[in-house]
Order: sequence, then C-alpha cells, then structure tokens
Amino acid sequence: MQCPSCNHPEDRVVDSRTSRGGRATRRRRECLACEHRFTTYEQVEEEPLLVQKKSGGNETYDRGKLISSIQVACTKRPVSNAQIETLVDGVEETLQELDSREVPSLTLGELVMDRLRNIDQVAYVRFASVYRNFQDTTEFMEEVRELVQRARYKVAGQVDLFTSNGD
Repeated sequence: MQCPSCNHPEDRVVDSRTSRGGRATRRRRECLACEHRFTTYEQVEEEPLLVQKKSGGNETYDRGKLISSIQVACTKRPVSNAQIETLVDGVEETLQELDSREVPSLTLGELVMDRLRNIDQVAYVRFASVYRNFQDTTEFMEEVRELVQRARYKVAGQVDLFTSNGD
C-alpha cells in the first residue's frame, strides 16, 4: 500500500478491526518512511446491485444517493447521521439476502419507508411524498391518516397487554 503522503510503498499495520457490519476490515497503517498514519478498508468485491427505475431503465445502486435522499427527508428533524447509516445498513443487508442482483426502485423505497416510519414519522411522510410522487394534499393526508391509525392500533394493543396481565 502506497503512503498517501510520500508515496513510499512500505508500511506496517498498526490496528485492524471489522467495520460496516462485518463486511469490511478497517486497517490503520503507518508509513515506514515518513511515519504518516492512514486508514484503509478491505472488503469483498461484489457484483454491483442494479436498481430498476420506474421509467424502465437500470441504474447502479449508490449508497451515497440513498443516504442523501434520506437526509433531505430528515432535515431539521431529530434524526442523527448514525441513525441514517444504521437504516441504510439494514436496507443493504436485506438487499444482500435477495437472490437477484436487480431490485425494483419500488422495493428499495418500501424498505427505506418501513425503517424510517419507526425512526421519525415526519421524515417518513416527507420521504413518502417524494417517493410516491404525491400529486395533491389528498394523497398527503391519506398517508398521515394511515400513520395515525397505526399509532392508535399500537396504543390499543399495549393497553390490551396491560389489562390482560391483571395490572
């Protein structure tokens, strides 16, 4: 590995640990010539995942693009970058379990929305409005109505749990 500072071809590994959910190895290295420390990542080269667009074309899956679209939905919301990274990690794990290396954009969007709904409902509605291409306020209100119904169902289910235990 060439040093990014002086281009010397020899270094030593100072520290090594797994990252990205065990899918990569992070190595801290030190140049033997200038003692500059730098980080490298080692991971299995996988066949690229293709996203089938609504228009019919295919596009290579781009983690950065997905993170960016989620960040837009989470603007000024109490959602950390770590939560977004964890959300995308979960989506990618699900995608890796699929038999196909092509995934419809509809599936990708639904995976994001399922996870985002549990993190922040406002960010979820924002994401859904763009993803589902809401054309008017009626569609927007219907999505909010469904969220309220789910919340009521969850609260009712919790109340039933408490009353059935004799508490």
